[in-house]
Amino acid sequence: MEMGKILIMLGIFLIIFGGILILFEKVPFGFGKLPGDIVFKKDGFTFYFPIVTSLIISVLLTLILNLVFWLLKK
Repeated sequence: MEMGKILIMLGIFLIIFGGILILFEKVPFGFGKLPGDIVFKKDGFTFYFPIVTSLIISVLLTLILNLVFWLLKK
């Protein structure tokens, strides 16, 4: 593949990913604070594990990257 095509696809991916992040900021319960994310708070200690957020990001990135690779094969 040509380097130019790779850079264009990377740029398109970054624009799409940035748009998704902007849209998720407007979600009422906030992206990264979804129901199912694990938070433990104790005396001066907070443990935060965004498991549901991680799953959603994983699914979205998988779909986007599969689309990008499918477009590159054409």
